[in-house]
Amino acid sequence: ELERGFAAEEISASEFAVEMRALWVELTAELVAEVVADAPWIDGIEDVCLDIAERGERSMLITMSPDFFAQHLGDRGIDIVHASQWPAPPFAAPIDPAGILSPADKVRLTEAERAAHGLPRRACVAYGDSMSDLPLFAVLDNTVAVNADTALERAARVAYRGEDLRVAYAHGRA
Repeated sequence: ELERGFAAEEISASEFAVEMRALWVELTAELVAEVVADAPWIDGIEDVCLDIAERGERSMLITMSPDFFAQHLGDRGIDIVHASQWPAPPFAAPIDPAGILSPADKVRLTEAERAAHGLPRRACVAYGDSMSDLPLFAVLDNTVAVNADTALERAARVAYRGEDLRVAYAHGRA
């Protein structure tokens, strides 16, 4: 119901986070690490990140997911991870709505990183999978929808469906 409400824009990202925190009262850092380790990730994340690094470029993940989850992706080779700021599990503090990212933050954070490195927009490639990536796809020309919903596929320069990020990455580099 929360996913549906968020997708229908009936609740904000911060309202979604507050409700999720209430559902996850027994969550621990150990359980998060176990879930990350057992999750079915798309193949080739490490290879793609290594290729990006070897080219002298930087990879960046911007996710509305909690930071205690997303930080684990840095272990897979992603250079910069931006995520919604949550208290560490088990939760002793409430959610600060100001720390929860929104779709517009994906644009803001990308633009800040791009400007800090003097990169033109055409030098950036965005890969996305959900409606929260639509604002970013609206400002960048080089976009790849990966196993995405139809709205994002329509907004993307290229769409990829499959289980190998290396293939999606090759589309983005082309």
